[in-house]
Amino acid sequence: MSAHFLPPTVPLNQADATLARQGFALLDARSVQQAIGVAPQELAALQPSWDELPPDAHLKDGGRYRRRRHSCFIVEGDQVRQAPHRFHWQPLDYNALHGGMERWFEPMESATVALPVWNRLLARVAAFASGLKGERRWYVEAHQFRIDTTGGIGRPTPEGAHRDGHELVAVFLVGRHRVKGGESRVFEAAGPNGQRFTLTEPWSLLLLDDERVIHETTPIQPSTEDELGWRDSLVITCRAGGFQGDAAP
Repeated sequence: MSAHFLPPTVPLNQADATLARQGFALLDARSVQQAIGVAPQELAALQPSWDELPPDAHLKDGGRYRRRRHSCFIVEGDQVRQAPHRFHWQPLDYNALHGGMERWFEPMESATVALPVWNRLLARVAAFASGLKGERRWYVEAHQFRIDTTGGIGRPTPEGAHRDGHELVAVFLVGRHRVKGGESRVFEAAGPNGQRFTLTEPWSLLLLDDERVIHETTPIQPSTEDELGWRDSLVITCRAGGFQGDAAP
């Protein structure tokens, strides 16, 4: 039986300092609501869209366990605008499995992006990035993921421990359903230290300084035999200077 490590969350007023000190910070759902300035039901209004995610057609391991959508935005302060739909690209240095590919995914549903909470969520994540790296225009990519146990196992990070090539990565746990596993692991990119913990609370948040740490999430399995389980997450990345895969504007 594997140990279950609780996430070492910090209060919202310590998030920026903790992120700067150790390269990552964890917030519970109440702190996330406080940070964005929303009620729990406003975040919950986003969740039904995870039931409508199309399959990921780009998995090179042959798996059928991942569904996703992907959209891009530009955030300056409180101003958020959606960018024209575009591919997702990472270099091989950051993603040895899927790097070097122009991966086109279905965009986020317009009804989801139109919810008032969405722009507020993006602006707040960008504010964390500005707190860490300084105020600037942020090129933001949003990924909705559902990893399920089709075939008996689902891999949230089939590429293994990695960096994403951005200044900040924000990982929201949206929900878990009848699964075990899915442990988050964060390691220093240039040192021996690391931590491991399991996110279980919907809308808890892991903030990562992508230049200092690498991260991964371990595979999930069904907690009840012969029943499908899944783990839903929202990954928001912030990058300065342009979207990854494009020349700087």
